[in-house]
Amino acid sequence: MTQQPTSGTFAGDLVRAYVAEQRTWFMILGIALIIFGTVAVIFPFMTTIAAKIFLGWLFLISGVVQIFQAFSTQKWSAFFYTLLVGILYFLAGGWLAFFPLTGLITLTLLLAVMFVAQGVLEMAMAFRLRPVEGWGWVLVSGLIALAVGVLLFAQLPSSATWAIGILVGINMISSGWAYLFLAWAAGKVLQRGPAV
Repeated sequence: MTQQPTSGTFAGDLVRAYVAEQRTWFMILGIALIIFGTVAVIFPFMTTIAAKIFLGWLFLISGVVQIFQAFSTQKWSAFFYTLLVGILYFLAGGWLAFFPLTGLITLTLLLAVMFVAQGVLEMAMAFRLRPVEGWGWVLVSGLIALAVGVLLFAQLPSSATWAIGILVGINMISSGWAYLFLAWAAGKVLQRGPAV
């Protein structure tokens, strides 16, 4: 008697096929993350400043878009709300981008929240990838990101000048290795051929 495929098996086969098809891109992403992560660990203070300026420009651009959106809104209440949000983003972005040596503690706190969120999301993605060989590496990467976020919270405020760069680098390196191992596992499945 043959076993009927379940919907979980079908979903697992789709995920396997996608990872195998995108294997080269997973490898490129993994290598790039490892290289950039290593640079971040070697130059932690510069990485901290670069992250702060980059985040500032993202806020600045978002603020300008929000302000333009406000003036295209017809309703007064929506206009006022959108304009206030746009101004807030614009001011915060300007502060982060043009005063890179101030607010490092605030940025450290923001990155801690981001790493905790990334860790939770990567762990969730790992369980979604679970039928695919190599999913455990994505889970490990998620656990590391979560640990990085908790460590950033725990070390405030003394580590704000160096911890961001080092921890961003470690997080990028662990994510890079996770993608490389995922691609490597997909390559082994391709060599074995489809399961009968």
